[in-house]
Formats: sequence, C-alpha cells, structure tokens
Amino acid sequence: MLTTTTAPAGSVTGVTTVPPSVLASPGMTLPAQAVQALGVSVLDRRETELVEQAMAAVVAHSPTDALVLQGLVGELKATSELLDRQRPLRRPTALGGETRDEATLIDHLCTIDGLSGDLILPLKATQSRTYLLTKINFLRGFVKATSVLGNAPATAKITHDLREELAQSIYTLLAEELFLALLRKPDVSRRTKQRAADQLITVWDDAALEIDDFAPLLESAWHARNRINSAYGTLLGATETFRLVTEDCSPEVLEFFGREGMSADESAAFEEFLFNMTSEELATLRRAMQQQHLSAASPAWAAEVLGRQIEELEHSHEIDPMALYRSYQRRQLAADFRLMSNSPGPRRTAEGYLMVYLLDQQ
Repeated sequence: MLTTTTAPAGSVTGVTTVPPSVLASPGMTLPAQAVQALGVSVLDRRETELVEQAMAAVVAHSPTDALVLQGLVGELKATSELLDRQRPLRRPTALGGETRDEATLIDHLCTIDGLSGDLILPLKATQSRTYLLTKINFLRGFVKATSVLGNAPATAKITHDLREELAQSIYTLLAEELFLALLRKPDVSRRTKQRAADQLITVWDDAALEIDDFAPLLESAWHARNRINSAYGTLLGATETFRLVTEDCSPEVLEFFGREGMSADESAAFEEFLFNMTSEELATLRRAMQQQHLSAASPAWAAEVLGRQIEELEHSHEIDPMALYRSYQRRQLAADFRLMSNSPGPRRTAEGYLMVYLLDQQ
C-alpha cells in the first residue's frame, strides 16, 4: 500500500500551478517545486530529471494526484536529512568505556544469527534501510500516478523509466538482504562474512549507492530474470536458461551456474531461480507429472497442483520487481528452513551461492 500525506488546505486554481499555501512561492509549478524540495543529495541527476518530467505530466492530468506525490517528495527528503545526521559507521567512537570502530563492527556483524532482526544492527543501518524503503514507496507512487496518463509514447516512456528506477531500488534492497542472509549462515567462512560485512557498511554509509555500483552481476541476473516468465514444459530449464541469455544476463552468471563440478545444491538453487519456486515444489510437480503421465507442465496446471498462484515476473512487457522480491523471499525462507531442520536441498539461494563466489574472488 502506498503511503500518502494529507495535502494542506487550499484548492488548486489552475492546471499547472497550486496555491501559495502549498508551495514556497506563488505561481511556482509543481515540477519546479518538487525538484527544489528534493535537493541534489536525495536523487541522482537521472532520477531528478525523471521525477520532474513525471510531475509535469501528472499535474497537467490530475492536480490531486500531484499533491499526493508532493507529499511523497517531502517524506523522502525528510528521511534523507535524518540519515545525513548520523555518524559515518567507519568513524571510531566509544560508549561505556568500549571502543567502537570499523573492525569491531565487522566482528559484530559476523556473529549475527538473524533471530534479532534489525534490533542488533547499527542505528544508521536501519535508517539507511528505511530511506531505501521510503524511496521505493516514493517511486511506486510515481509509477501509479503516471500509469493512468494514457498510452502516448512520451508518458509511456516516463512510466517505463520509473519502473526501471523502482526495480533498481528493489534490487538494492534485495542485495542488502542477501548480504545479511550470508552473515547468518554457519556454513559461510569467516573471511567471506568479513567481506560481506564490509560491503554492507559501505552501502549503509552512502545512500546514493545502488546495486549497479557494488553488485552489477546480481543486477544483471535479476534484470534478466525479471523479464521472463517460465513456460515450465518438461521442467528441465533449457528454455528459461536460453531466455536469460536473450535478456542479456551476464555471461559470468551463466558460466558460474553452467560450470563443471557444480554441486547438487548449487544446481538445485539455480533451478529454483529459473522456475520461481522451491526445490520441494519442483519435486511435487515432477511426481505429479509422472503420476499423470504428462510430458509437459503449464503454469495453470502447476498452480493447481501446488495450490497457490504462480506469480508472473513480467506483465504485458513491463517488469514487476515486487514479484521478483517475493520470489527471492520464498526461496530464502526455504533455504533457511532446510538449514535449521537439517533437511535436504540447497542451503542458500542461487544468488547466495553466486555472491559467496564473488566475495571469495576479492
């Protein structure tokens, strides 16, 4: 659900302007005011230009929607300012006679087990994550407001570009959660955890960093996966793998999951990634195919057998990054359960295996 802010009292008197009670100066357009309110530190240049274009289009179509977006702008700016007041995590400090610095923070992060959630993370870490969630909410609002503006090429491109920015922010959040998942895994080496912790500190200390700045291979994999739907078929994954290639998934990702000597758990995790479901669900479908003497499965049949809706990662040629986020969470929860219950199957997601490999190459 999108967060909204109640607009100040006053009525809109024109198509492209709002009353002085809403904006800082009379007659200033909403697009100009939005960019001025954001400031240069909140969004990068590309995002700022896109927000300005989107606001101009929305205010001409629905001044009421524009006021809601103006509220989201204010919330994002306030969250950014709160984050800016926090001490850099690598700067040494002390509390209760105990020194706290980069080394002690990395050691602390390497001991977390996930059961304490955000309670055990530094305050700046939780505020950084809050800022990212606020930005995601902000972009969702702009996608929603521009998606009803019609099918004119200019407005359609604005909505498409906003979806791309939204996806990148969600991928950044996913990468943070992936690093945190590796830190709580007992089968990940101390050295690898130290590198994951160091990367998290860098991301938490700089809200301007996005996934393409620190994990471009992950972005490539998610970008490609979010543009295909599984056809299921024989459940071998050949079609899905080929489509990853056509969607420009990085060759390094495909080479990692196609290399000789890959473990059974790595192979199973990659299957989960391809089909957007857990190993247990895939085993259920394969048994049902045998029992029903089927040579190929369809999404509708799979949904009926599993008793749940099969999420499509691509809708009418537009991505749905929320569906990819849900896919990752489903697979991560299953991996955590197997680890805790000592059940068979992959102990990490496909992304987790890939990230450990990349961290170990540093």
